[in-house]
This record gives sequence, C-alpha cells and structure tokens, in this order.
Amino acid sequence: MAKSPEVKLAVFGRAGVGKSALVVRFLTRRFIWEYDPTLESTYRHQATIDDEVVTMEILDTAGQEDTQQKESHMRWGDGFVIVYDITDRGSFDEVAPLRGLLEEVKKPKNVPLVLVGNKADLDHARQVGTEEGERLAAEMACAFYECSACADEGGMVAEAFHELCRELRRRKAVQGKARRRSSTTHVKQAINKMLTKISS
Repeated sequence: MAKSPEVKLAVFGRAGVGKSALVVRFLTRRFIWEYDPTLESTYRHQATIDDEVVTMEILDTAGQEDTQQKESHMRWGDGFVIVYDITDRGSFDEVAPLRGLLEEVKKPKNVPLVLVGNKADLDHARQVGTEEGERLAAEMACAFYECSACADEGGMVAEAFHELCRELRRRKAVQGKARRRSSTTHVKQAINKMLTKISS
C-alpha cells in the first residue's frame, strides 16, 4: 500500500480576512461566526483528490505575525493559500508584498500558491473587483477563487485547497522527471568514461 502523499499548506493574509473561517469551512463544511483571531492553528486532513488520497497539514496563520514568524511559516509550507477580503482594499494591497516575501524565502521563485478573494457574499460592500483578483492571479501565475466561507456556493473553498494540492503534485512529477533524466545522464557519462579508458 503506497503511503498517501503529505503536503503542508499555509494560509496567509491580513488579520480579519477570514482565514480561519475558510479553513474551518474546508475541514467541516460549516461556517463559524466567532473564533479568536490571534490564534494560530495547525490541522491534519485527508481528502481524495482525483482518485488519490492526500494528507494535508494546514497551518492557519494568525495574520498578525512579525516578519520572522512569517518567514518561518513560509519555510515550513509546501504550498500557500493567500487570502484577501473583497470588502477590504488594504487586504488586497498586502497580497503582492506577501508574495514578494514568499519568493524571497522560498527560492527558487514561482512558489505554488492559490489566491482567494473571500467574503464574496458581501458584494454590496465590495472594494475589490473580480477582474482585479483575476489580473493579480495572472501576474502571480496562480489559480484564483472568489468565494465565501459563509455561503460557500458550489464548494469553491474546497476546490481552492484541492487545486493547490494538484499544483504541488504536478510540480513533483516534473521534478521527478528532471531528477531521473539527470541520473541517467550521469550513468551514461560514467559508462562513456570507462569505455574511453578501455579503448585508450
């Protein structure tokens, strides 16, 4: 029995954007109105994504960390969910600097992430247009979901987490191929060296 792949996902975004509500919605399919926004929590969760069981460790960051704490959370994670609140322009403006820090901490660049615009049920109070979210996601070369931890129409919250796991799987497959290629190249070179020695 093959061990199910384990991925570490960290959820980032300024305090109050609904990170905990999204994580809890994903894990329990429920919406929780009140929780302590200063707590950081880690959850374990198993899900079947495209016929493969994946074990996730999900870190729900408090959103009030200093840079050092943020960096250690970034080093810990394999993939990242960056959340902003569509009714809070400031939380959207923090996405690009957050990603900049992420790319600095996780070299090489092009970190696996998804961008989530939360609180889509509060359209009347919207400060960030859907097109802006799409544009930013295109610049960051990542998937984009606008959803609501409260209403979660069409299961978009789970879809965002699942897509991040798929992206991690795709990258692992590509890296595995690259690694295999380089090891066969080394073997070929070693054999050629031996043959050259023998023939000389």
